[in-house]
Amino acid sequence: MELWFTAQRKSENMDAIVHRAIEQLRRSRLSALKKKYRELFGEEPRSSNKQFLFRRLAWQLQANAEGGLSDRARQRAAEIADEGDLGTRASTRLVAIPAPTVTAASSDGFRVQRDWRLPAAGTFLTRRLRGQDIVVKVLEQGFEYQSRSYRSLSAIAREVTGTRWNGYLFFGLAERRNG
Repeated sequence: MELWFTAQRKSENMDAIVHRAIEQLRRSRLSALKKKYRELFGEEPRSSNKQFLFRRLAWQLQANAEGGLSDRARQRAAEIADEGDLGTRASTRLVAIPAPTVTAASSDGFRVQRDWRLPAAGTFLTRRLRGQDIVVKVLEQGFEYQSRSYRSLSAIAREVTGTRWNGYLFFGLAERRNG
């Protein structure tokens, strides 16, 4: 019993030390974050985004304290990276792609235009909100959330948040337009 208690106490002390170090990083200036990045990773940071550097450093501090990813997880991540054509930056040019016309038959026999932003029926849309995963299934007509049918994504977003939302924005199927 005492051995477990000692190990637990060491773990709590380590957690407190890591927590304090992360809080110190959170209050640091960009130049201090870059300096810490060079210390931890042995190379110049490729980003000057303060939030990115903070998150990367915080993760590394936790990984150093807890052991990081398993070899199997690292190997799988490398396989996934090799499979995809990964770019380091998104294109700065937007290309206009004409919206395809997708139609579905309604119950009264009329053809209804299906919104081109929606993925195929059977696809699951996910959104994490306040520590909860919201998982919605796209149906031929409408959506299913927690075994209930909804006519729109906006109705689901309103039910989940209690406020009005554009469902396409809420689930990341559209981008907010400025102006």
